[in-house]
Amino acid sequence: MTHASHPAFIKRLKRAHGHLASVIAMMEAQKPCADIAQQLFAVESAIGNAKRELIHDHLDHCLSDSPDGQVTQATLAEFRHLAKYL
Repeated sequence: MTHASHPAFIKRLKRAHGHLASVIAMMEAQKPCADIAQQLFAVESAIGNAKRELIHDHLDHCLSDSPDGQVTQATLAEFRHLAKYL
């Protein structure tokens, strides 16, 4: 299922991909460890933010869309499954 917000997630992940490529290049060029660590932090942050936004989007648009407004066992099970990724 494609959401309107998926292009924004793709953009975030491409940014993280660029940071990761930069880390690899820095390591190959034997740049200082502090600089590499800073880039790795940027990778972690970008991926963590993308993951959090994706899960929040899923909760807002997929789990809350029950036709009668009732929380079903399937919805609760899916929420429990997603919670482990937060």
